[in-house]
Amino acid sequence: MAFPEDVLTKDEHVVLHLHPHWKALIRPVLVLLLAVAAVAAGWVLLPEGGGGTIALYVLAGLCLVLVLWLGLWPLLVWRTTHYLFTNDRVMLQEGIFSRDRRDLPLTRINDHSMHQQFVERLLGCGTLTIESAGERGQSVLRDVPHVDRVQTRLYELVEAHHDKHSLGDGEMREILADLRDGKPLRDTSS
Repeated sequence: MAFPEDVLTKDEHVVLHLHPHWKALIRPVLVLLLAVAAVAAGWVLLPEGGGGTIALYVLAGLCLVLVLWLGLWPLLVWRTTHYLFTNDRVMLQEGIFSRDRRDLPLTRINDHSMHQQFVERLLGCGTLTIESAGERGQSVLRDVPHVDRVQTRLYELVEAHHDKHSLGDGEMREILADLRDGKPLRDTSS
């Protein structure tokens, strides 16, 4: 499921759109392969007729339930989890039947850090923790692909947003000079 573009504001554009790392799909694939192998083994090894056929149906039903529960459900969770970085905010969205979304404006991000365990370093993923001003505090993004690059890009976005929305020394001197001379304030937001 693609992230809906209609949640973006007029001047906002997507910089990064990520799903959790593909390692989240290892278990569902293994469950599917083991289920197929179990049903195939049951078909070959169980006796034909009577109890063997019933046992094969029970085995196939059990494998189907396991594939749906441990295979399809994690795949849907992975597919419907979005980490979206724009020029104005970070959006975190997840949910299959219901949806949870959290928006973190770049102006409210105080700190961000990353953590990688040894296996995550080998796979190229990790955990990104974003601390923001507000009552919810920290947002933890698990299994972020290329977490080191994402953290660097987040730093660049926060700094660019800060620079865009703050006055430089020259602009501040002009405003103070205009105030001393009694001139009306100019719009410096452009």
